Amino acid sequence: MLDTHLWTYRDDSFLPHGTDVAEFAGDQPILLTAGADNGNAATVRFLIDGAEPPPVASYERVVFMFDGYDQAQLEGARTHWKTLKGEGHALTYWQQNQDGRWVKKV
Repeated sequence: MLDTHLWTYRDDSFLPHGTDVAEFAGDQPILLTAGADNGNAATVRFLIDGAEPPPVASYERVVFMFDGYDQAQLEGARTHWKTLKGEGHALTYWQQNQDGRWVKKV
């Protein structure tokens, strides 16, 4: 679904991407995958819909996007936060406000 959306959303907002099962997956600037490997040597990893994080040491940044109104996703995010914080990673939390802007929470 995300692959299709990125292809068709708007011509002026296209993001070059591919999936991990497509030809030349390792050459994609954005690689959509449900797997744990870092098939395109990315420095940033986005995790959505409660996805379990792979080992995070090879990334400069890992972004967890979750629905704060979904209790299971919220609990999962809290668990990941505690684990990563306990491992000594620097963490920040951002929340979307009513205007649709992302605001860093302190």
